[in-house]
Amino acid sequence: MKSANKNISQPSPPSWVLKLTVGLIGMFAFLQVYSIQAVLPVLMLDFNATEVQAGMVVGATVMAIAIMSPFLGMLSDAVGRKSFIVGALLFLAIPTALIAQSPDIGWMGLWRFMQGLSVPGITVVTIAYIGEEFEGRAVTELMSFYVSGSVLGGFLGRFLLGHLHEFMGWRHGYYVMAAMTLIGAVWVGKMLPSSRQFEANPNFRSAMQTLGEHLTNRYVVTACLLGACVLFSLVGCFTFINLHLAKTPYELGTGQLANIFAVYLIGVVITPLSTTLLRRFGSARTVRVAVIVSMIGVLLTLVTPLWGVVIGLAIMSSGVFITQSATISYIAVNVKKGRSLASGLYYMSYYAGGTIGAWLCGIAYGRGEWTMTVWLLLILQILALLIASFGMVKTKPRTA
Repeated sequence: MKSANKNISQPSPPSWVLKLTVGLIGMFAFLQVYSIQAVLPVLMLDFNATEVQAGMVVGATVMAIAIMSPFLGMLSDAVGRKSFIVGALLFLAIPTALIAQSPDIGWMGLWRFMQGLSVPGITVVTIAYIGEEFEGRAVTELMSFYVSGSVLGGFLGRFLLGHLHEFMGWRHGYYVMAAMTLIGAVWVGKMLPSSRQFEANPNFRSAMQTLGEHLTNRYVVTACLLGACVLFSLVGCFTFINLHLAKTPYELGTGQLANIFAVYLIGVVITPLSTTLLRRFGSARTVRVAVIVSMIGVLLTLVTPLWGVVIGLAIMSSGVFITQSATISYIAVNVKKGRSLASGLYYMSYYAGGTIGAWLCGIAYGRGEWTMTVWLLLILQILALLIASFGMVKTKPRTA
């Protein structure tokens, strides 16, 4: 009966409401993760923090996501999907509001870490949900909406908090961000269809066996390594470009820095278009080209005119977003068993890369400012290019 239902449901494409909801899940998941980047120069003054401390406040959320991703993936494989996503959104609102009460940089780091504990319950489980409920082209299409939503959330978090700080201060701004997350939880609870294809797997021994299989699965390992390189580059670039642009000759304020993140909106447009690239060229070739594009963008940020820096950021981020979309589709299409755990491993690696990026790029910026940071980013992107060239299995893209 179950397989019959699945066969009946697949021919109809995902509804626009489902596409919108999946996009909003991605948006609310990432609304809080990087919002702090827009006010980093202000926080460094308010809390008398160093570049490394500022980077680690960004990295605290990323670190928690890395730690929790595989565990929440295993737990979701045992209990379900939709309830996890809604519950994680509700929990996320609590530390977001508590950030506003931070007396020093240490407490802010703690609440940022708490934010990260809930994010995998949204991201990892959503990818597993899409992979279970849909097949072929529908998976790729919904993944592109999810990634577009996450890109939009990454932009809105930075953009809103930067402007909210100028309007009411960053502390009150975080109260607004918490309220928005609660609204998102209500929407998802009402609009996301319940799982029909989910099969609970509460057996811990079976989960451990699946984990062992994933750790030797070429699809999973390659995607994990690529994910680590992707977020290393993104976090390192968009954290410390703020410090670079807050100094002479630019001297941008928080609102102006927030506006810089409008380059993320290009990713909202680019990512759905990446679906066409994936169908035509496959994941491996798409990733190789996207990484090269990203490297060109990073190099362009070394120019002096502000407009040149902005163009460089736009090109760099577009390459990263296409790489991310191709990589998670690579997992969703090729991994059939323990999808949530596979997604959890991917996000563990992805966010571990972001944590390391925030730390190492903080050291690089402290020693050689933006120029040294750029060279470190380029080294990581060369590594990503090698992984895509020699690690990804050259499979034909699926069209049905």
